[in-house]
Amino acid sequence: MDNEILKCIACCCSKTFRFSELQEYFIENHRAVFYKDALHVSKENGDIFIFSYGVIVFWDISRDQRLHILDDVERFENEPLDNMLTDEFSYSRGEASMRIHEDHIYLESAETLEKLAVSHGIAQSLKLSELESYAWGTIDAVSHIPRRIAKTGKSRLKRRDLAKIRGRLFVADMDINLNYDLLDTPEFFWEYPEVESLYGKTVKYLDVKPRIEILDKKLTVIRELFNMLADEQNHKHSAVLEWIIIWLIAIEIILFVINELSK
Repeated sequence: MDNEILKCIACCCSKTFRFSELQEYFIENHRAVFYKDALHVSKENGDIFIFSYGVIVFWDISRDQRLHILDDVERFENEPLDNMLTDEFSYSRGEASMRIHEDHIYLESAETLEKLAVSHGIAQSLKLSELESYAWGTIDAVSHIPRRIAKTGKSRLKRRDLAKIRGRLFVADMDINLNYDLLDTPEFFWEYPEVESLYGKTVKYLDVKPRIEILDKKLTVIRELFNMLADEQNHKHSAVLEWIIIWLIAIEIILFVINELSK
């Protein structure tokens, strides 16, 4: 019924899905249709959109049905998140034009393409939340090191520990960069440009572009930390080499002196 208040709930449950396997399973076992960048699962009372980067958007789907779908996708998850991220909206249909206000989505109709266009924006925003959390977690985990270096001039970490932390920073940088393309306008809108404006309104409401800029700054911090630790590790390595050279020279002098005294 138009103007009825309904629920839209998005869940980010893993880094990615094994999407070809997931797609095959859902097409065989559910009423499912593949669109560019997303899988649409139809239910009698609502719609489900599954995205390859680990996000599912539920439109007017009961709690039991959501749990059932989440159980189904679990077998296809790559690197499940320790804590699933969620975002929730209310929505209604039959409005003059699509808009979002105070987390309420006003849809013009119940058309699949309209919901899918909005779902793309919601899914990207939720994936961005995961990347933001990952970036902050990485920075917080190593933030004590630059403070210690600023205070004492040394990190006081062993080379092996430094290498592990550099590896963690590199992996975080790589993971986030690999997901950056997901935050661009989806290729779906090349085929359906008539609903791209709905996607644009959604990402604008969710501040996706400003948040991407902030995420890029966090990446810059991660790279600077990586370079700083690389310099620290190189300095320690150089210091070790210098001491080896000093000891070799000292041994050579001692042997020379012993040789001269024995003549």
